[in-house]
This record gives sequence, C-alpha cells and structure tokens, in this order.
Amino acid sequence: MSQHIQHHHPQQPQYVHYTGPPGAQLTVAPQDTTRQPQPTRQSSQQPAQQQHPSPPTVGTSAATASSSAQALPLVATGDWTKDLVQLAKNAELKKHALTLQLHTAHVLSAHATLDSKSKAVQDIREQKNKLDSERTRLLNALREINEDRDKADLMEVSLEKECNDLRSKITQLTDGEYAIAKRDVDRLRQELGQLPLPSLQEQLEEKNTQYLNERRLNGNESQASSGSAKRPATEQPEGQPATGKRPRGRPKGSKNKAKSTEAV
Repeated sequence: MSQHIQHHHPQQPQYVHYTGPPGAQLTVAPQDTTRQPQPTRQSSQQPAQQQHPSPPTVGTSAATASSSAQALPLVATGDWTKDLVQLAKNAELKKHALTLQLHTAHVLSAHATLDSKSKAVQDIREQKNKLDSERTRLLNALREINEDRDKADLMEVSLEKECNDLRSKITQLTDGEYAIAKRDVDRLRQELGQLPLPSLQEQLEEKNTQYLNERRLNGNESQASSGSAKRPATEQPEGQPATGKRPRGRPKGSKNKAKSTEAV
C-alpha cells in the first residue's frame, strides 16, 4: 500500500546549474547573422524531450551544453579593427588634403603677387634707363651750351674792346683833325657861295638808313629764292658792313685828307 502511494506521488525534479570546471570562464560566441538556425532539428528534439521526460542530471546538462554548442557554430566576421584604422586614415587624409589646398592657394597668390611686382620692377628699370639716357643727353647739351656761352663771353669781351678802341679813335678824329678840316671846308665853301657840308651825324644816319634798306632788300630776295633761309648764328652789328661786301662810297678819311691837302 505504501509502495502504491509512493508510486502515485513521485518526487519533484531538482535542477543543478553547471558552471564548468573551476578556473575556466564561460565564453559566449556571437550569433551568426548570416546563417539561419535549423528549426527542423530543434523541433524534432522537442517532441522527444516531451515524450521522454527524465530528471536532469549533471551528465545530461553537460550533453545539452555540448549539443547546443554544436548546433550554433562560431562564424568569423570581418576584421572591424582594420576598417576603423582605414576610416581614421581617410579622415586624416581629408584633413591634410584641406590643409594642402589652403597652402597651395596661398602659394599661388604669392606667386601672382610676385609676378606683378617683378613686372613693376622691370617697368621701373626701363623708365630709369630712359631717364638716364635723357639725363646724359641733357648733360651733353648743357656742356655744349656752356662751351658756346664761354666762347660768346670771350667774343663779347673782344668785340667790346674793339668797339671801345674804335669809339676812342672816332672821338679823337672828330675832335681833332676832322673838326679842323670841317671848319676850313665850310669857310671856303661859304666864301665861294656854296652850302656847307652836312654834319657827321647826318652822314652817319644816312649811311645807316641805306644799310638797313639794302639789308632788307637782300633778305627778301634770299627768302624768295630759297623759300626757307636759315638765320646766321651771329649777325653783324648795325653800322658795320657785311663781310664779303665792299661798302659803297669813298673810304673814311679820304675826302678829309683831300680837302686838307687842298687847304694846305
């Protein structure tokens, strides 16, 4: 009877958790996302477990762990560390490429500025060379002008000296021999009933007028013949005959000498 009661009231099953050998660590493998699990094998195992329930033991738990490990094999995925390194290198490459582009733009801008400055320097050098040539030409012209001016000064001094000598000589003749001869001639002409001779000043004015008229006529003829007559560098002063032409009339002093001889 007691056995029959025990048969109808079985003991409840006790489960034991298997932690593995001491010192070993349980590792969980990552799930395989590329392969689907086999549902047929699991479904076939489930009815078997339902049909044959048995209390779990240490051996059965170990077999279950080994079977689950065999059902889910470890699958190697891609090397994500290499991908991270590649991404980091690409980011660093973009950073350095931007920096290189910035420096390249600065270098190109500096080259453009350098080219413009070099052209400006070349233009300034050409202008400086032109100015140096012009300065040399002007200095040579100034030197020639100074030489001509010195010659003109010397000529002026020489001519001024000659003029002073001639003035003194004219004054000496006018006040001396000419005055004596003029008085004698005027006295004799008055005795003979003739008009007196014109004064020396009137004769000089008449000669100057005649000289100016001849010069004007000669100038007009030369302009009409050549069309563009060049003016001489140095003109003869008024009152002096032109070189190469013989003055009209008697030479100075010939008439006075003749009259003085007659009076004697």
